[in-house]
Amino acid sequence: MKTKTLKKNKVNVVTLGCSKNIFDSEVMMSQLKANKFDVEHESKNEDAEIVIINTCGFIDSAKEESINTILTYADAKKHGRVDRVYVTGCLSERYREELEREIPNVDAFFGTRELPRLLKTLNADYKKELIGERLLTTPNHFSYFKIAEGCDRPCSFCAIPLMRGAHVSTPMEELVHNAKQLAAQGVKELILIAQDLTYYGLDIYKKRNLAELLEKLSEVEGIEWIRLHYAFPTGFPMDVLKVMREKKNICNYIDIPLQHISDNMLKSMRRGTTMEKTKKLIKEFRQEVPEMAIRTTLIAGYPGETEEDFQAMYDWVKETRFDRLGIFTYSHEENTHAYKLEDNVPEDVKQDRANKIMELQSQISFELNQEKIGKTYRVLFDRAEGDYFVGRTEFDSPEVDNEVLVSKSTYVRLGDFAHVKINRAEDFDLYGDVVEI
Repeated sequence: MKTKTLKKNKVNVVTLGCSKNIFDSEVMMSQLKANKFDVEHESKNEDAEIVIINTCGFIDSAKEESINTILTYADAKKHGRVDRVYVTGCLSERYREELEREIPNVDAFFGTRELPRLLKTLNADYKKELIGERLLTTPNHFSYFKIAEGCDRPCSFCAIPLMRGAHVSTPMEELVHNAKQLAAQGVKELILIAQDLTYYGLDIYKKRNLAELLEKLSEVEGIEWIRLHYAFPTGFPMDVLKVMREKKNICNYIDIPLQHISDNMLKSMRRGTTMEKTKKLIKEFRQEVPEMAIRTTLIAGYPGETEEDFQAMYDWVKETRFDRLGIFTYSHEENTHAYKLEDNVPEDVKQDRANKIMELQSQISFELNQEKIGKTYRVLFDRAEGDYFVGRTEFDSPEVDNEVLVSKSTYVRLGDFAHVKINRAEDFDLYGDVVEI
């Protein structure tokens, strides 16, 4: 028996995982709206007839969250709180048969590239004329901007190619058109995403073409910040640094997941690089773009990681002083190359090593932030929270990096820039006063 009235043709889209999934959900929502569906993202009203869950299948914790979310909505369907539940995304791509068998109350499962089939199941049409259009789930002033899908890298620990397929670049003219559309909607910051930005263009232009794409995007009127996420280190196109240096609206920021520094680990991870080459690359980054903030991601507890391997990583983080850093504990993923190895680092040791790295990074971040006191930065304000307006400098990406907090005693408009003089700093937060709007 139904416990509440559900709105016919209302769809609640629930997104789990990374920014690539957010992008995909936004595209899906645009298609649904064009087909006369009433669509919301992660609705709090719980009055939708249909729920579509866009899942993540990257590591164990993400898979567990996705499965728990599916079970929650399958139970809601059982008790009449929703009529239909559909599942899409990475987990569904990778484990569809098992999910269909274990959670039969879900109406249908779809892979990462099956949006037309999902729409058809809802008696909706895939409208090709809407390619590039999305219903933004982020604040209106910034947008994730996917430039390619899939990955051709052979990293031993990663299941993304199993879920996303081979690398496919989006043509440059299409991306420039999409950027103009977003700018017309009020978007000021594009956050470029892909499984691997640095591979962009190899499939369609037969060369690494990220630098040329950046030049063209930087000319789009209204786009004031362009930020680079997920740049693979091996084969990094160095001409990108020249464009970053010369174009004022390309942020002095890069997210480059390095994963480890021990030669033993890098070889087993099939990263195609060495300690020496990695250190040389970071040195070149800082020589070519001295103001650049470098964000990286590491893995603790990969199979065979010894105390010596971990110490090498710890010492390197201490020496390199990354501006931003995150670390995962290794997740043993089926059908990856590393799955053949024994997952022989105990979970408590993995977590202890990750904690040690983050404690070190917290101290580094604190020290780097102290150097910002007294300096003035251009800040883009994202939201209001408690007693503060919360924003970011060009050196910070939303959700994962430092934030700038300004007292509400001074008014700033969300989605706008202001110049802020920093007067206090903690390990991951900066506090300041507006000096110019």
